[in-house]
Amino acid sequence: MGYGCCAEYRSFLTKEEKIGMLEEYKQNLEKEVKGIAEKIEELRKNN
Repeated sequence: MGYGCCAEYRSFLTKEEKIGMLEEYKQNLEKEVKGIAEKIEELRKNN
């Protein structure tokens, strides 16, 4: 984060920005877990 001339992210984020990024990351992880659970269930049904 924050490297190079055209970095996508700033080097210093506010507390609110950090919280927002972590909340978004958490939501993405929860979606991934849901997808994994669905795949496991699908595989169990096909056996």
